[in-house]
Amino acid sequence: DPASVDALVGRVVERFGGAMPCAFTDDWVAVADDEARHFMLLADRLADLGAAYGDLPAHDGLWEAAMATADDLLARLAVVPQVLEARGLDVTPATESRLRAAGDDRSANILNTIYHDEIVHVSVGNRWFRHLCAERRIEPVQTFQHLVGSRFRGTLKRPFNDSARIEAGLTPAFYDSLASG
Repeated sequence: DPASVDALVGRVVERFGGAMPCAFTDDWVAVADDEARHFMLLADRLADLGAAYGDLPAHDGLWEAAMATADDLLARLAVVPQVLEARGLDVTPATESRLRAAGDDRSANILNTIYHDEIVHVSVGNRWFRHLCAERRIEPVQTFQHLVGSRFRGTLKRPFNDSARIEAGLTPAFYDSLASG
């Protein structure tokens, strides 16, 4: 959810930003700004529908991932943007279509906005993941697969939105062999 991602981005900048180029902080501050905007869009839409953020139960997968990667920026960049946020790229188009079919264009338009921003967010995660891999002279795909296998408790589920993932720099070589279903 955007509120949790926003908080998590702040922790990444606080914990790891000092050791990274200034562009790292700039990129993640822009992501946090987007996530705050996403939260407001969704909170306002929920209010229009007579609900509020927190009214319904939600899973805590993001926070589990945050705890599992708290000690390692490379692991955090593998799991949060390139697994969890990338999953949004996979499921959002179908959800948007269902909302449109139900006549809820306002909610569908919000999801469309978020979807396009999330492509950028996954791209930011991928770019900085590759940057750290190059800096450490380690191979990105194998490193990603190792980190996801050891630090992510869930499973990567098909189907994947390969075109959106590729647009974000996340090619099937990274994730396809890890997938179930």
